[in-house]
Amino acid sequence: METRYRREGEMYLIEIKLSDLRQMFNSLDPAPFIDKDLDDDAEAYIVDSVREFHLKTPLKLVFYLPSAEAVDKAQSLPDAVRNYFAYRADLARKEVNYTLRQGRGSLLIGLAFLFLCISLRQLVALVGHSTFEQILAEGLLISGWVAMWHPMQIFLYDWWPIQLRRNVLEKIQRMPMEVRLFAHAQSDARLRDQLHEAAK
Repeated sequence: METRYRREGEMYLIEIKLSDLRQMFNSLDPAPFIDKDLDDDAEAYIVDSVREFHLKTPLKLVFYLPSAEAVDKAQSLPDAVRNYFAYRADLARKEVNYTLRQGRGSLLIGLAFLFLCISLRQLVALVGHSTFEQILAEGLLISGWVAMWHPMQIFLYDWWPIQLRRNVLEKIQRMPMEVRLFAHAQSDARLRDQLHEAAK
């Protein structure tokens, strides 16, 4: 990590070099500056960079601008970035809740269907033990367990990647952020020259 990210004290720096403040934002979003959506490449670079670290690793987001005047104009940039990631984290929270609610509904349906299939299988077993009846009985049992596949997938695999994304977004929201002049960077070679290149 030391070769890719500089450190200041205990914090790793995620650094973004901007020639224009507008690079950070979606040019089609008509919202006021503080509420604008981030540019897709900017968001992807920040999120992917944070994901490279353990969630407990202290990080700092630093924006570099070419002039003192640009820096003065960008003092609300950290608030705008925090607002955006707070919004994205809230969407992720709602998605986790929806996924788990869907899982609970699927689980109830799956258990009811499994109980029905097992009950029918027992009835078939009472009728006789011919080859057809054995096939029907085994088919009912398999069908019942297949119905449990979807809720099991939700609880075992589907919800936690969304929760992990939410944790990352909430960490970005809480991270310290700073706007600096290019001259304050120790090595421009270690910065991403363009946002769309940095997001690759």
